Amino acid sequence: MKTLKLTILCCLLSAFTFANVSKTEKGALVALYNATSGENWRNAWDLDTPVTNWYGITVENDKIVEIDLSFNNLEGQLPEGLNALSALRKLNLSFNKLEGTLPQDFFELSKLEDLKLFSNAFSGKIPQAIAKLTNLKVLELYNNEFSGSIPDEIGELTNLEVILLSSNRLMGKIPKTVSNLKSLKVLSVFDNNLFGTLPSSIGELSQLEELVLSNNAFYGDLPSDLAKLTNLKTLLLSNNSFKGDFAHIKEILPNIQEFDLDAKNLKGSLATLDTED
Repeated sequence: MKTLKLTILCCLLSAFTFANVSKTEKGALVALYNATSGENWRNAWDLDTPVTNWYGITVENDKIVEIDLSFNNLEGQLPEGLNALSALRKLNLSFNKLEGTLPQDFFELSKLEDLKLFSNAFSGKIPQAIAKLTNLKVLELYNNEFSGSIPDEIGELTNLEVILLSSNRLMGKIPKTVSNLKSLKVLSVFDNNLFGTLPSSIGELSQLEELVLSNNAFYGDLPSDLAKLTNLKTLLLSNNSFKGDFAHIKEILPNIQEFDLDAKNLKGSLATLDTED
């Protein structure tokens, strides 16, 4: 009798130990593996073992909640079907060789909080469908080949704390809807083809600590509302066409720790806050 109970107990423990995700979620991972030359990954998966043993995969309650395949030699395009990972909170595919546009169903990952796709070769526009990622806190798409404008819909992601879109091929203006992002701490768009004046509504981002606009085609005076950003520590503006003299910027923004004064600035093209009569 004791032997029988022990056997049953061992079977139960074994079942819990090797508990796995659903076939649907496993299938989405296998599709990712096959589409991105999984056999050539730095840390390849053994598809015959439980998903819980696969490199970079975190599982909670039989649901995949995190994927970290950064620096793992992924190449190719993301497949359709990743929306099957309905509980996914974090996705890090940075520092790989991924390319092409993001599949439409990718934006059905409604639980996603942290999205890091930087340092790849993704292209195409940032889709309006990004508005579906309502739980997103971190968006890091820098060092890719994204083009087109920053969609107005980004202002619907009211939980965003970090936006890093630098070193792409983005054009157009910073959308006024960014003023909706009251939790935003970092906004970095340097090294793109963005232009226009800085919207005064940016002064509504009271939590902003870092604003990086360098290497674009912005112009005009900085809005006086920028003085409302009392938490701002980093303000990088060089290689634009801002005009004026911002030698007194530390007096207006006393918490600034880092701002650029390159050779061009020193020749008299210093940016400043405009003044209101």
